[in-house]
Amino acid sequence: MTMHIATLWPDRRMLWRWHFFAGLFCLPFVAFLSLTGAVYLFKPQIDDWIDWRYDHLPIALSPSPAQDVQAALSAVPQGAFLAYELPRTLQSAARVLVSKPDGEAVRVYVDRNTHTVLKTVLEESRFERLVFRLHGQLLLGNVGSVIMEMVASWTIVLIVTGVLLWWPHHQRGLAGVVYPRLGTKGRTRWRDLHAVTGIWTSVFLVLFLVSGLPWSFVWGHALQSVESTVGRLISVKDWEIGAVPAATVIAGHPVGQPHSLPVKENMDMPGMDMPAASPSFPEGDLLSSLNTVVQTASTLSLPAPVIITPSGSLWTVRSDTQNRPLRESVTVTPDGHVMTQETFAQKGFMDRIIGYGVAAHEGQLFGKMNQAINLLVAMGLLMMSSAATVLWLKRKPVGSLGAPPALHSQKYGIVGMTTLVILGLLLPELGVALLVLVLANRMFARLGPT
Repeated sequence: MTMHIATLWPDRRMLWRWHFFAGLFCLPFVAFLSLTGAVYLFKPQIDDWIDWRYDHLPIALSPSPAQDVQAALSAVPQGAFLAYELPRTLQSAARVLVSKPDGEAVRVYVDRNTHTVLKTVLEESRFERLVFRLHGQLLLGNVGSVIMEMVASWTIVLIVTGVLLWWPHHQRGLAGVVYPRLGTKGRTRWRDLHAVTGIWTSVFLVLFLVSGLPWSFVWGHALQSVESTVGRLISVKDWEIGAVPAATVIAGHPVGQPHSLPVKENMDMPGMDMPAASPSFPEGDLLSSLNTVVQTASTLSLPAPVIITPSGSLWTVRSDTQNRPLRESVTVTPDGHVMTQETFAQKGFMDRIIGYGVAAHEGQLFGKMNQAINLLVAMGLLMMSSAATVLWLKRKPVGSLGAPPALHSQKYGIVGMTTLVILGLLLPELGVALLVLVLANRMFARLGPT
């Protein structure tokens, strides 16, 4: 098998073969990501529904966050205080985040009138957290993150080859190009449903893939290295790279080590930048000052959820809203005075770009309209994947994969080869995979004709 790049555009039969194998690998994952992503889109509504009973308690008459924390710590043997979540309403239970001795984070719901524990749940076992890890890591940690990054890389190849195959050359009219010919039957209708739906959703899919890459294990760490090298990373990231424990998500950014947790040399979690821990103040002082800090936090009008964490001899009050451009972090003294305030606009340029991308990806950047658009895209991707599956089953011979035949001479063209090189450089996992394919191709060529 030989390669030719003398022509400008790649050979259509070669494009079809690449598109076929990329789709065979990626489309099951695309359908899976569409389903899990559609569920995660409605995280705020689902969380509110799950916690409804804990947000409709009798009005708290004389709340004491310090007593709520004491009650929460008593419910988790040998637990260490991680954070206090500011109640959203007077009828909301207190949410206290506690770290178990093994490092797992526990969310404890406490009645603010009686200071009794209503519920405890592992943070990693909460529904939205499970969907999050399923969507980005297949519940396999960093191994799953690497797999999903490979899927994202090859999905971009799938999109590029699909657009080139869709591009109208000799077809007249817009039917079958920008809208499907639903009046037709058989393969033509399924082809239109696949191609037209795919072209309309491809722009959004690329945005989803690109905005998700900073969270992935390989690409995220590569971006972190580049940022550190050029000196642009001037603030702590507020996104996770690969699999990061919930306790670190809660207390690891943007603050230091949680109070009363031992500081070990290997405590830093991959993907989470944490400043060096400052000397902690005694636990009695910690809890006695919490009431004052909570009073200050409630006057800041930060978007919920608002997380209050000890940071050395100070406190950090931060908004963890999914609409990242609205996030803000405030440093407060134990007596309730605001020392520093960091807004989204003060973050590094790359942090802001990623923040906008992630907020749009999660459907939270511009409210319910964002959710509706993302849901429509997810439905379109499911339609595209289903139509592709039907087309494949209709054309493949019984007992055969039905792959397009290999060509003795593959004409990549200048455009095709340039595109592959650029994608291979920008997407490390894809670059490695392409290199393996080239080496395997040469090895089989030496063994004999294919």
